[in-house]
Amino acid sequence: MNTEVAHAFVDHLAKLLELVGVVIIICGVVLAAVLFIRSGFRGGDWQAAYQACRSNLGRGILLGLELLVGADIISTITAPLTFQSVALLGGIVMIRTFLSFSLETEIEGCWPWQRSGRDRGDRDRRSPPADTT
Repeated sequence: MNTEVAHAFVDHLAKLLELVGVVIIICGVVLAAVLFIRSGFRGGDWQAAYQACRSNLGRGILLGLELLVGADIISTITAPLTFQSVALLGGIVMIRTFLSFSLETEIEGCWPWQRSGRDRGDRDRRSPPADTT
């Protein structure tokens, strides 16, 4: 297989992944809005609907951002590696990773290192008490 053909294939794959990431973000926005309106009208609790909308919107953006970061990393395979291109990629990945971290923290409502204790507490509250007889 010719190197140029391989580079063209990988470049097209990265573009496709970028497109899928953008489509997921757009679909996430639309779906979050539809669920917000439906939940608000059905239950009348617009405050809870708003919180759910923010979480759903964040999840859609988070998934789309993950795909966009993957596409950026894949596209470096085809780009000529210069200090400027590597620095630009590093900056883009850092910004998108920070956005992903911020969105995930906003959705979960706690820092990532606090999740295991919180999840353990949720699991303990859900599980029925042990029968001691």
